[in-house]
Amino acid sequence: MGFEIGILFAIGALILWGFGDFFIQRSTRKIGDWETLFIITFFGAIVLTPFIYKDLIKLFSFNDNGFLILLIASFVLFIAALLDFEALKKGKLAIVDSVFALEVPVSVILAFTIIKEKIGLLELSLIVLIVAGLTLISIKSYHLSRRAWIEKGVFLGILGSIFMGASNFFVGFASRITNPLLTNWFINVFIFLMCTIYLIFNKKIKKLYNDVKKNRNLMLNISTFDNAAWVSFAFAASLAPIAIVVALSESYIALAALLGLMINKEKLMKHQKFGLIISLLSAIILAVIYS
Repeated sequence: MGFEIGILFAIGALILWGFGDFFIQRSTRKIGDWETLFIITFFGAIVLTPFIYKDLIKLFSFNDNGFLILLIASFVLFIAALLDFEALKKGKLAIVDSVFALEVPVSVILAFTIIKEKIGLLELSLIVLIVAGLTLISIKSYHLSRRAWIEKGVFLGILGSIFMGASNFFVGFASRITNPLLTNWFINVFIFLMCTIYLIFNKKIKKLYNDVKKNRNLMLNISTFDNAAWVSFAFAASLAPIAIVVALSESYIALAALLGLMINKEKLMKHQKFGLIISLLSAIILAVIYS
């Protein structure tokens, strides 16, 4: 039963991240990377506090490496978020999106090597198909141009994807050792403090306050969707194999392409349609066989 619930949470993260990334790109371009991180993590820390305050005493009394894992997860996600936000701000979304699928193999490799997580050959094959499908969806004709790959944001996107793949693993690992809500709260507090120090040092608090007043709805949207996505992911990774959870949740790239096709009447090239079919079918089969 736990596996089935974990898969449902992974699908929830898939949907929430699909909306969350859209709002994050708008926010980073309007108010900045650090400012966006500040708002998201401040909101998350406040909202989650009532649910975890009883666990705070346990936080410093774990007999295992729980506190250390939480610190590692917080630091890695902090770096990953800054890199991803900067990539989205400086690069074209279509170009940067093409490297986001790198998160999946990074998370899978860490799950295999560090916690010896094992999945069957069928599941592994489906994960490979999902990654292949997402890559095909992301590649457009101009990606074949050498110039496209030296645009601003591409290198940051690749580096950010590597760190985000690592953070996916550590968030899932920390959620198993502690619990999903405490993990998210700790990460939010850590990143919030880092952002606060940066904004105070650079005298940007007043400007941030004015920006938030002007963009209240956008700030509420990014905070709600991003925090809900990470909470869903943390619960999913605590109940089901991290490799499978990451593969399913990253399929939001395929979902976004499908919505664009259905709602915005966007045109996809043949290889993109093929990638869409491969990734969605593989994700559905993976979810069904693990439910």
